[in-house]
Amino acid sequence: MNNSILTIIKKEFARFFGDKRMVFTTIIMPGLLIYLIYSFMGDGLKDTFAPDEDYRAKVYVQNMPETVQPIFDSLDMDITNADDMNVDSLKTLIETKKIELLVVFPQQFDSSISSYNVLDTTQVAPNVLMYSNFTNVESENAESKVRYMLEEYEKSISNKFDINGYREENANETFDLATDEDAMGEIFSMMMPFLLLIFLYSGCVAVAPESIAGEKERGTIATLLVTPMNRNHLAFGKIISLSVIALLSGLSSFLGTMLSLPKLMGGAIDGLPTNIYTTSDYALLLGIILSTVLIMISLISVISAYAKTVKEAATMVLPLMIVIMVVGVTSMVGGNEAQTAMSWYLIPIYNSVQAMVGIFSFGYSITNVAITIVVNIIYAGIFSFVLAKMFNSEKIMFSK
Repeated sequence: MNNSILTIIKKEFARFFGDKRMVFTTIIMPGLLIYLIYSFMGDGLKDTFAPDEDYRAKVYVQNMPETVQPIFDSLDMDITNADDMNVDSLKTLIETKKIELLVVFPQQFDSSISSYNVLDTTQVAPNVLMYSNFTNVESENAESKVRYMLEEYEKSISNKFDINGYREENANETFDLATDEDAMGEIFSMMMPFLLLIFLYSGCVAVAPESIAGEKERGTIATLLVTPMNRNHLAFGKIISLSVIALLSGLSSFLGTMLSLPKLMGGAIDGLPTNIYTTSDYALLLGIILSTVLIMISLISVISAYAKTVKEAATMVLPLMIVIMVVGVTSMVGGNEAQTAMSWYLIPIYNSVQAMVGIFSFGYSITNVAITIVVNIIYAGIFSFVLAKMFNSEKIMFSK
C-alpha cells in the first residue's frame, strides 16, 4: 500500500482511537445499549404477555355437566362451583381482576348434546358462555386453555374423521416438516438484514462527517491539501480508515443484537440451535458487510465533502438514511426468499440486503453473493474517485 495512504490511515486511527470517549460512544456503546434495551424489552414483553408459572387461575363454573367434570379436573386451576352465585356479581369480580374466568353451561347440557342433530335446522346447539378479562394475562390464558379443552371435547363427541390423528403406526410420524434451522433461518432472514443495514449506516454516519466536513470546518484539511500528496491517495486513505472504524461500530451493534435476540423474542426461539450457520456462511456475510461499509462510507464522504460544517453534513445525509431504511425493509417482504435474477444484484445496497437474506435463509447463490461484493467495491471505487476530484476543487474544499 502506498506510504501516503498509510499515513492518512494512521492519522485517522490516531485521531479516533486516541479519543477514548469517541471509541466508547461509537464502538462500545451501540452494542451495549442495544443488548441492554432489547433484553429489557424482551423481559418486559414476557412479563406482560406470559402468566406467572406458579399462579393458579380462579375459575368459576355454573351447571357443571358430569361429562365435562374430568376436563376441568385435569386443568391446573382452582375450580369453584358457582351454581348458587349471581352471574353479575361474578362478572364484576372478573372486571376487577379478582377472579379470572366464569364458565356457564346451559341446563341439561348432556341431554341437549345427546338429542342435538346437526342436520335438523329447527334445533339450536347448546351454547356455553365464557366470561374473561383480556386485559388480565392470567384471565386470557385461562380462557384460552378452557376453550381449547372444550373444543377438543366437542370434536370427540361428533368425530367423523381425524386429521393427523394419533395411531400406533404413525406414533413417531412428524407432520410439520420444517426443521429447527428453517425456523431460525426465517426469523433471521427477515430481521437481520434490516438491522445490519441500519447499524452499518449508523457507524458510517458517526465517523465520516466528522472526518471530512469536520476537518473542513476546523480548517485542518487545508493543511493536507497543500502538501504534494496525491489527492487520490488522500481519498482512499480516508475511506479505508473510516470503513474500518464504521465496521467496528456495525459489528458491535450486530453482536449486541444477536446476543439479545432470544430475549427480545420472549423465548420464542428457545431450544433452537445457535450453530446453524457454517464458517463459509459467516465468511460470505463478512464479505458483504465489508463491501457494504465501503460503499456507504464512500457515499457519505462525498456528501460530507460538499458540506461546510458537520451539522450541515448531518442534514444532507438524512435523505440517504431514509433510502437505506426503505431498502432494508425489503428483507421483511417476499416470503424470506432472496431474489434469484442476477440483475437485482447490480443495484447497490439492495443487492447487499438480498444477499444477506439468501445467506440467513440458506438459499443464497454464490454467484450472486460474489456479484454483490464486486459491484459494491466498484461503486465504492467510483465514489472514491469522485471524492478525490472534489479534493482537487478549491471551490468545494475552501468554500465558506
